[in-house]
Amino acid sequence: MKTALVHDWLITEGGAEKVLEAIAGIVDGPIYTLFHDAKKLPENFLQGREIRTSFLQKYLFAAKNHRYFFPFFPRAVEKLDLSFADVIISSSHAFAKGISKKPEQLHICYCHTPVRYAWDLKESYLETVSFPLKTTASFLLEKIRKWDEQKTAGVDVFAANSVHVAKRIYENYQRKATVIYPPVQVDKFRISEKKQDYYVTHSRLVPYKRVDILVEAFARMEDKKLVVIGDGPEMGKLKRLAKKNIEFIGFANEKMLALLLSFAKAYVFAAEEDFGIGVVEAQASGLPVIAFKKGGVLETVTEGKTGLFFERQEVNSCIEAIQLFEKKQHLFDSTLIRDGVMKFTPERFEREFFRLVEKEKKEFYENRDFSGRRRSQAVAAFSQNTP
Repeated sequence: MKTALVHDWLITEGGAEKVLEAIAGIVDGPIYTLFHDAKKLPENFLQGREIRTSFLQKYLFAAKNHRYFFPFFPRAVEKLDLSFADVIISSSHAFAKGISKKPEQLHICYCHTPVRYAWDLKESYLETVSFPLKTTASFLLEKIRKWDEQKTAGVDVFAANSVHVAKRIYENYQRKATVIYPPVQVDKFRISEKKQDYYVTHSRLVPYKRVDILVEAFARMEDKKLVVIGDGPEMGKLKRLAKKNIEFIGFANEKMLALLLSFAKAYVFAAEEDFGIGVVEAQASGLPVIAFKKGGVLETVTEGKTGLFFERQEVNSCIEAIQLFEKKQHLFDSTLIRDGVMKFTPERFEREFFRLVEKEKKEFYENRDFSGRRRSQAVAAFSQNTP
């Protein structure tokens, strides 16, 4: 059977790209994406795989300034030619699941989240838009939401990266999803006995990650140090909010990230995250997590044993949780914290995702009545590839 993979864009390595890399490790076929900027990705990322981009890629500096092409994303995804494929697997946090397909093609979507700025976080995104553009932005986001809702009809099977996202898929699309937790390289992180007196966080510096809450909180607690790992469009704003006790590292490679996490006293996190690979990496380093009590962290952090929560996504609530941790930090066991996340391995993800794909292929081509030669070819191909 011929397979095609689709991903929103390949211009930075985040959690979604790590999932795509794991999927590509067990599924053959070309990878389609809106934009591709190899210079911003690790040298060996998807090495040897054919990557095909949308027509937007041809515009000068498009990959480096992809946000300016936002209104054209739906059309660009629809224009991707996947007609050769029997099975389409999309890795989608935005537009990838909106590809055009024929009834005889099976489309499995691993959904990292419904489009945030079109659904749950629309108002939060509009707050970042200057007043003269708010009306236009609101109209555009509403148009994207309707397009996204319509395009879910082309998805035959949903997989979600957490129970939290599976619930949002059902609320927004009225579709059920199989939960398969994403792969985390937990073995690359270690507990260190050489602890230093700082808190740490790491993520892309974009608005919904709410790193601003953490920076403002520590700016009010100048006796405590915060190390911020990561880069993104919010960097300038965050530096303006910061005091001398807050250090910005920027991008850190795997080795540096593991060291910075292992030496920290605790990990802080203020986002409503879909799953939170960074939170799991921190726990694999033995770090207690202090996090906003909503989203995927509720599936990976156990209050009082592996971390503490703050109830409101606000600076004061975050400060209260950190002050509570200062009193209770001696109660946390690094080995217990690490043991709790060792189940989120790449091997477990690959096994579960492979089983889902094989199961859905079998059911799709055996139970649906497709007319013409295409169905006969697909069933024959499936039979040849099945033990």
